[in-house]
Amino acid sequence: MAFDRIGPRWAGLFFHAILVVLVLSFGLGAAARAQGMSKGKFGDWEMRCETPPGAAHEQCALMQSVAAEDKPNVNLVVIVLKTADGKSRLLRVIAPLGVLLPSGLGLKIDSADIGRAGFVRCLPSGCIAEVVMDDKLIQQLSSGTTATFIIFQTPEEGIGIPLSLDGFKDGFAKLP
Repeated sequence: MAFDRIGPRWAGLFFHAILVVLVLSFGLGAAARAQGMSKGKFGDWEMRCETPPGAAHEQCALMQSVAAEDKPNVNLVVIVLKTADGKSRLLRVIAPLGVLLPSGLGLKIDSADIGRAGFVRCLPSGCIAEVVMDDKLIQQLSSGTTATFIIFQTPEEGIGIPLSLDGFKDGFAKLP
């Protein structure tokens, strides 16, 4: 599925995955990091795993947290995971509150404009955009150098936040 074709209808399908990843992703402080165990580092990406209550298997996510170069208070958490049923691969980005929701989240990989994804929900700690990754997007992320996520605070003000893709290919291959 293409990056610009996701909408709120997917949010309900992945509610369980959202809960698991929120526990993992908001572990930016020392106390919260203890909730998900680090299973390895792949370049600039970290794999964190946790067994949700009642689950038979642990859920792992490839993660990276970045800040805008010119606005250090604007952070993104980028999460890649396979759903518990193994049928879908998700790219989830948690942006700060205050983003302009109708503009969505833009993505460029190196110089290629990939498209935009809509935000599916906002929680007290951030707004979530997600896409089901197709093989083409996985290949672009695997072979690229830099992914630039674009958020908007006003219709005129896009903030590009670069993210290193170093280690993505190896980390993604190791996701259970």
